[in-house]
Amino acid sequence: MNLFTKTLAVLLLAFAGAGAVPASERININTADAATLDRVMDGVGPAKAAAIVEHRRVHGPFRSVDQLVNVKGIGPATLELNRTKLIVGAAAPAAAPARAAAAPTRPAAPAPRVR
Repeated sequence: MNLFTKTLAVLLLAFAGAGAVPASERININTADAATLDRVMDGVGPAKAAAIVEHRRVHGPFRSVDQLVNVKGIGPATLELNRTKLIVGAAAPAAAPARAAAAPTRPAAPAPRVR
């Protein structure tokens, strides 16, 4: 191969992966918003991403990635296409419960005076 052909091949390979999600990027399907699901998942557009978020809201967090097939519009093929990009973790809590106010403390009694 001449230098031009090698350079062209390298450039084509570089541009082929330019729009792809980095292999290390994995998303938590229990915390990702619809925009993130749409951006990262192959075969999932805005409507399916919104359906995933809605399913999660109605039925609670996913316990496994396999439960995505319970979402309307997500089938086994779409699941397998995206399996390596997805993780399941606990959904972020809405808010930490407020702690009860500590009982007021009394100041320590003064030390006895020594004469």
